[in-house]
Amino acid sequence: LMAVTTVANQIKAGQIEVGLAVGVESMSANPDMGAPPLSEEILAHSTAKDCKEPMGWTSENVANDFAVTREEMDQWAAASFQRASHAQLAGFFKPEIVPIEAFSGAPGSKERTKVTVTEDDGIRHGTTAEGLSKIRSAFPQWGGKTTGGNASQITDGAAAVLLMRRSKAEELGLKVVAKWVTTTVVGLAPRIMGIGPSIAIPQVLEMAGITTGDVDLFEINEAFASMMVYCIRTLKLDKEKVNVNGGAIALGHPLDIQIATGLAELRRRKQKVLVTSMCIGTGMGAAAVFVNEDFD
Repeated sequence: LMAVTTVANQIKAGQIEVGLAVGVESMSANPDMGAPPLSEEILAHSTAKDCKEPMGWTSENVANDFAVTREEMDQWAAASFQRASHAQLAGFFKPEIVPIEAFSGAPGSKERTKVTVTEDDGIRHGTTAEGLSKIRSAFPQWGGKTTGGNASQITDGAAAVLLMRRSKAEELGLKVVAKWVTTTVVGLAPRIMGIGPSIAIPQVLEMAGITTGDVDLFEINEAFASMMVYCIRTLKLDKEKVNVNGGAIALGHPLDIQIATGLAELRRRKQKVLVTSMCIGTGMGAAAVFVNEDFD
């Protein structure tokens, strides 16, 4: 999202005419080894210290502070898997995925085999809330509601969006499929960074001059089910408009896929307005508004 926003602002300022905004995240190649050591002066400040705490801690804080239950979290996670499963089996993702070649191998083995990746491989077909309820807690020391089943996966992903002025697209003979309207970034306490979308979404809607009722689809990054349950409840969102083809719990964590997949689903449904949003570590939230123009 920040790449899209930067490119859009550069185009508005006249610095560039055309820009390719690309987002990529490779969690398999860059596993979370924790934050680097910090000076004692920084750690002496409680809020600064909170910025380096594990993300699982922030998920449990959201669940505990706002009375989000394990059952609610597992129910949302199950819905994410079920929606993603249906979308994949129905072929909804095919128009938005470009097959790529990659090397695959067993953990610990140096042997690699070239494979062509054509679909997300993290979707667990047949997932139910009952099945998820049997998974042990990942962070019992902080509350015990977050599990490997109701949190986002370790995965790799990338997406790209080509931006330019409408006049430039017409000059080049390119079809306009959507337009970026605006983006906002907000700050909040790092210990509950997961609720960032609940602050960012109202602000971006106000900036765009619309309400939640004007939005056809929401793509909110499912870092943890705890923050999803809280954000949907607080914003009073229609669950049937949120992550309709599954989210990060089922598909993987990379944030940048929200725009590409959200716009593709708007086109499929012949609907108009998309809002994307995510929580961000160290205490931030971001959101943006896009409008579909491809109704063919």
